[in-house]
Amino acid sequence: MFSDFKLMDERPVYVQLKDYVQDMIVKGHLLEHQKLPSTRELSKLLSISRNTVLNAYAELELDGIIYAKKGIGHFVGKVTPLKTASIEMDWKQRLNATTLLADEIDLLRQDIQWQKGMISFTSIAPEEKLFDVENFKRAFLTRMSIEGDVVLNYGYAKGYKPLIDYLLSYMELKGVDISNKDIVITNGFTEGLDILLSSLAKKSGRVLCENPTHHAALKLFRLHGLEIHGIDMKDDGIDMDQVEKALAAKEFDFAYLIPSYHNPTGIVTSSEKRNAIFQLFAKYQIPVVEDGFNEELRYLSAHLAPLIAFSGKGNNIVYIGSFSKILFPGLRVGWILADKALIDCLESMKRARTIHTSILDQAVLYQYLQDGYFEKYLKKARSVYKKKYELARQACMQFIPFSRITGDGGLHLFIELEEGIDARLLLEKCYDKGVVFYPGDVFFTNGKGSNTFRLGFSRLADDDIVRGIQIIGDTLKNDMRG
Repeated sequence: MFSDFKLMDERPVYVQLKDYVQDMIVKGHLLEHQKLPSTRELSKLLSISRNTVLNAYAELELDGIIYAKKGIGHFVGKVTPLKTASIEMDWKQRLNATTLLADEIDLLRQDIQWQKGMISFTSIAPEEKLFDVENFKRAFLTRMSIEGDVVLNYGYAKGYKPLIDYLLSYMELKGVDISNKDIVITNGFTEGLDILLSSLAKKSGRVLCENPTHHAALKLFRLHGLEIHGIDMKDDGIDMDQVEKALAAKEFDFAYLIPSYHNPTGIVTSSEKRNAIFQLFAKYQIPVVEDGFNEELRYLSAHLAPLIAFSGKGNNIVYIGSFSKILFPGLRVGWILADKALIDCLESMKRARTIHTSILDQAVLYQYLQDGYFEKYLKKARSVYKKKYELARQACMQFIPFSRITGDGGLHLFIELEEGIDARLLLEKCYDKGVVFYPGDVFFTNGKGSNTFRLGFSRLADDDIVRGIQIIGDTLKNDMRG
């Protein structure tokens, strides 16, 4: 007994020993009132210090799991051991239709699994090596020294006020009239969209969006039982002729659009088309949900104002923003900017669901932004990602026989192959050669896109970008004929 004790992680050794002994007692391997080895004996047996054993025994005694007899030793206390349950329940039969649908369309469960050493173009997350860790540490220590007792307590559903004020000013600098608007902080973009969808009434039950579009949004639309009407993308954004025909023919509860670095095509909607979009949806009195995806990663020309900036004092556009794809995804801090009356209701929905987003995360992010670290980080990130973007695009032009390539910036490119070429079959063949990418059909609203795929290059080394794209191109030319 005790011979199978092994140090498994970086936790203090006495904590690991305490957990080990407690586990043995709970599982019935050590019986009630059984004498434990002395601290000297156990330290020698396990080759650890006696103080470590003393500390472990003291913690166990404090929890009432063992007890000590003066001059005699330590003994197992009265603990009810775990009993093996004999009941087998079929949980699939107890899940509701929404949960079963979520499981069915869970892309991460269905993806071809990445293996170590592979070149993976599947991610469009930021490059971890770029993370501004030292300045983030400084921001953390600064905020904790100012109000550590506050940010470790419960917060407000609406969010951390200094961060809200900062983001309002941030959006105002993008041209947004914030005079009658407000912000609620969310756990990233996904929760923001989910809260909004949970709050909006279903009248027609239809949503209009670009086709293809963000697969996370598509999943939420389906989970909320919405009928999805996709509109094709042109090189400067959504096809406005198709939009007008759709609006004239059917009623829609709202539209969902990604005007900047559209996911998955990477297309940036032109300023002229943004204005036309605003005017058309205003004419039909249809609200627009704008996904502010990767707005900061434009390399080819000046930044364009978001759609919500075109609305002026109007309130028909709801903006959902996040720094996840450019800054720190692990913080899970996003925001909804919208009409004040709507934000009041979304705040109540947020409070009912998750109480609030981590105040500590919000406070540290605020300090990081307030101290000016974000602008310096963004300048560096743009330089690195621009090089990767240009390298990936050049490699695609050189090696891949595509029919169309899109991507005006951001962290990915979208490839359309000739009709009849199956991108999933291509993926299988490339997988055998150590390269994976994201098949494009998951982004389409109507089952199309089987000949498309997305290439995320943000987390790859330059050599791997070129080598991976060359492998894809060679596989297309040599293994996909006929």
